[in-house]
Amino acid sequence: PAASAASARKPFKTWHLSMMALGLAIGAGFFLGTGSAIHQAGPAVIVSYALAAIIVVSVMLALAELASSLPSTGSFSSYAEAGIGRWAGFTIGWLYWVMLIMVSGLEVTGAATFFVGWFPAVPQWVVALVIVVVIGGINLLAAGQYGEIEAWLSMVKIVAIIAFLGVGVYLVARTAIVGPLPGHEGVLQNVLGHNGFAPNGLSGIAVALLAVITSFGGLEIVTIAAAEDPRAAMSSAIRSVVTRILVFYVGSVILLIALLPWDSEAMNTNAFAAILEMAGVPAVGTLMNVIIFMALISAFSANIYASSRMAYSLSARDMGPRWLLGASASNKARARSVVEAALEDDEALLATELQGDIEAGRTPKRAVGLVVVLALLAVLGNWYLPGSILTMLINAIGMVLLIVWTFIIISLMRLHPSLERSGSLVIRMPGWPW
Repeated sequence: PAASAASARKPFKTWHLSMMALGLAIGAGFFLGTGSAIHQAGPAVIVSYALAAIIVVSVMLALAELASSLPSTGSFSSYAEAGIGRWAGFTIGWLYWVMLIMVSGLEVTGAATFFVGWFPAVPQWVVALVIVVVIGGINLLAAGQYGEIEAWLSMVKIVAIIAFLGVGVYLVARTAIVGPLPGHEGVLQNVLGHNGFAPNGLSGIAVALLAVITSFGGLEIVTIAAAEDPRAAMSSAIRSVVTRILVFYVGSVILLIALLPWDSEAMNTNAFAAILEMAGVPAVGTLMNVIIFMALISAFSANIYASSRMAYSLSARDMGPRWLLGASASNKARARSVVEAALEDDEALLATELQGDIEAGRTPKRAVGLVVVLALLAVLGNWYLPGSILTMLINAIGMVLLIVWTFIIISLMRLHPSLERSGSLVIRMPGWPW
């Protein structure tokens, strides 16, 4: 009966959830980090992408084993707690939350940078402030209203990426058959010219790796859904990761290095728009920048949603301030039941309580408010360091992701033997223990 009632009041449609997941995974790291990585490593960035792909697929396979054998609403935070200790669950949970806050700052900064490019007279920090206030307000709406807005913003983003890939493939084929476009160089000159394939050597590849890791950030979030249907959820997650890596990320970087010199100004600022402008369609580059601006707004909104719910969940597991659980006096009894479920380690009850909050449109307003207040730090960054804050955030996010992923791998190493002895393995990590 409870499940039927939840289903009846559920405001999120399936396409809402799918689009929100894409909003998390394809954001500032993809649109801003890709060109930055190429500018640092040159065409050899493909090596950085290969290394990052091996790392992220290994992490996803480790999460596949853990999530299918130990389904938990806390995902990688719960696995770290079980495999290493409660301190590790606390650390990885809040560290990931801090990373989401930094990603939010990256997206606000990226969007403000694009806007100032169109209207130079407007201060960058003012644009950032308006974005934080408006999108923060949207996130305080009921869940169903938020889901509809976010889903449409994400849909625009996906259509734009598909259009970019289509135009890029056409331009590469035309260059190979007819010859370089007027004012542009051929594919071989772009890849092997301009001081060679790896103009900045191994150091450039290493530095670019952080930007590439940042662009892959968010893929691990898909395992949070594994608590409901471990085998189906993880099979879908792995397919999704491989598809995104091959099509969106690697496909885009191959087209970029084939069509633009790595050391061009366009590569470091508006690489995606520059490719579309090569097609000769009037104003298409500006349109792409508008879409990227919308995509960054969409990703910022999705990150407010994810980080506020993560803070709420951590507090429910007695790993954060209980103040975040109760938005009003009328919700205090419900907040207490959520905390009691967490303290009793009743994952099923906790999942029901948390999902009930979301399905009934109970926005955790205090958690959202905290995230919005912290996002204002990005406004300060745009005020004091408008020229360098993007690079600082990209590198910091990449480092935090590497730390989080290391915790995940150590958790697997600690838990795998006991899971194997108990016969609990549903999906086995390929190539264990190597």
